[in-house]
Amino acid sequence: MSERPIYLDYQATTPTDPRVVAAMLPYFTERFGNPGSVSHAYGHEAERAVEKARGQIAALIGAEAREIVFTSGATESNNLAIKGAAHFHRAQGRDHVVTVATEHKCVLESAAALERDGFRVTMLGVDGRGFVDPRDIERAIDGRTAIVSVMAANNEIGVVQPIAEIGALCRAAGVLFHSDAAQAVGKIPIDVNAMTVDLMSISGHKIYGPKGIGALYVRRRPRARISPLIDGGGQERGLRSGTLPTPLCVGLGEAADISRVEMAEEAVRLLALRERFLSRVRARIPEVQLNGDAEARLPGNLNLSFPGIAATDLMEACPGVAVSSGSACTSAELEPSYVLRTLGFSDERAGASIRIGFGRMTTEREVDRAAEILTDAARGLARTGSIRDEKARALPI
Repeated sequence: MSERPIYLDYQATTPTDPRVVAAMLPYFTERFGNPGSVSHAYGHEAERAVEKARGQIAALIGAEAREIVFTSGATESNNLAIKGAAHFHRAQGRDHVVTVATEHKCVLESAAALERDGFRVTMLGVDGRGFVDPRDIERAIDGRTAIVSVMAANNEIGVVQPIAEIGALCRAAGVLFHSDAAQAVGKIPIDVNAMTVDLMSISGHKIYGPKGIGALYVRRRPRARISPLIDGGGQERGLRSGTLPTPLCVGLGEAADISRVEMAEEAVRLLALRERFLSRVRARIPEVQLNGDAEARLPGNLNLSFPGIAATDLMEACPGVAVSSGSACTSAELEPSYVLRTLGFSDERAGASIRIGFGRMTTEREVDRAAEILTDAARGLARTGSIRDEKARALPI
């Protein structure tokens, strides 16, 4: 290919905004101090930069700066929140965790690890649109529940959960509420106080910041008590020891600030791009199916099933567009999405689904061209039969 593919996988990662890169660069060279070295000017300079970034992140979600704990990303934040809360409250006789089957793998694996360690885990399902029923959460909470974890917006189908309602019922029950908001922060309005969230995970590279940096919001009043996973020098209120990567912290802060200022306008633009793409696809392939709720979803997300066409075959047939299936790779075989299976979809429909993500750098021209490429490929596969079947026939018996 002479040109790079059109990038429509913004739920997987985002390019770092050039403004973020510009803010970071001085902290690799001229301002290279360790923010923990407060005995001289270099350290103070780095410390001020880190604290400014902390405040920028806090402002995006309605928190206090001192409630932001830097981590390496949302995976670490989710592990710290869920495992940290479970282990801290076990001493108080609370050894029960409640979560949802459509959560990100790192949440599900954290819950599985706790279960192996003797904790009880309740795994709730969702309805056909992707929503967990708050009444199911309320029924699942008992006197030994330590934490409830529900993601704000799903990474595959983009569905936005009723976080405020869930937060209120958890507070009423005296249970910690954690939300993996890696996909939601910077894309839809988030207010941890209005939503009664105690712990919230954030990722830098989902909001046009650098990879390798994230944050965990940890409420101070009423205090969310968790145990650290990493022991060391006591940085980050003792919850996450280790020297802070100042350039990455600065980058996450700048990305958060840009999102705070531009999020509302960007959401309108992304929603228009999403509807433009979907209308063009449906005009050429009316049978295409939208997965997840049509309204309560991220403005830049689509998850579509092309009936009778395997997602892997469709993606192989259109290398000019970068999208994903959301499938997990197990034993060298791409399995249908566990998220779509949890919605009650058949393996055939789940295996025919692709995730399409629009973002800050997406243009109308790219949307139109991508819709044309994908639908041409789908039509071609429908006429000639599955690429997979052709390969299977060529295999020796």
